Amino acid sequence: SKKKPNNIKLYVRRVFITDNCEDLIPEWLSFLKGIVDSEDLPLNISRETLQQNKILKVINKNITKKAIELFQEISENKEDFNKFYEAFSKNIKYGIHDDTTNRDKLAEFLRFHSTKSGLEMTSLKDYITRMKEGQEFIYFVCGESKKAVEESPFLENLKKKGLEVLLMSDPMDEYAMQQLKEFEGKKFKNITKEGLELATDEEEKKKQEELKKATEQLCTVIKDTLGEKVEKVATSQRLSSSPCVIVTGEFGWTANMERIMKAQALRNSGMGSYM
Repeated sequence: SKKKPNNIKLYVRRVFITDNCEDLIPEWLSFLKGIVDSEDLPLNISRETLQQNKILKVINKNITKKAIELFQEISENKEDFNKFYEAFSKNIKYGIHDDTTNRDKLAEFLRFHSTKSGLEMTSLKDYITRMKEGQEFIYFVCGESKKAVEESPFLENLKKKGLEVLLMSDPMDEYAMQQLKEFEGKKFKNITKEGLELATDEEEKKKQEELKKATEQLCTVIKDTLGEKVEKVATSQRLSSSPCVIVTGEFGWTANMERIMKAQALRNSGMGSYM
């Protein structure tokens, strides 16, 4: 039997109508349980008519608003919020991917480990308070596991410069971050993609240009050797001890996203598993 879309029962003037109404709440709130009793819907409403009913849209909007207010209340108690986040963080991230209206509000509930947060998780608001003077971006890296992202060579130079990086290891993070472009005026920057500029002052920029000129021939030789396997070879601003790293294009999938999609494709040959 098909799984019910949510756990909300619809009543009209205390008469049970249905417990299988998809439009009552957005999909990302499917973990909510409750009863909606409406005075405004007709008692003899059919399922077909329900789907086109404008009152349902209002109910949906109000439930979502109320849910976000409740999450806000929970977030005021750190211990309670940690339990809530452990259980429902995937739903919050799915909401960010899916719900354009409430995306910014939901982003306030996100919590991530970072290169400076230790065992605790940090909110985006707290990250911003720790940003270095002149720092334009919120830096993040996605990977298969917490250990993998912590040991990522992409972090080398950012750590050296004292720049905090958010460590993301949940597959849902990749989906959420595709839609979440900025938070409180600060843009997000995936450090595994090209276009990462870490030189801040003129002296550093000059050094970078000199290094680029000095290694130009070497880059050409490597590119000629690898041929079609790589798009281009360039000097890096992100490494301090590793010899090289493979970076993805600014607008393409990251290597981690490709891994997630391949895993889904193998598990389910149909397109249903793709978001």
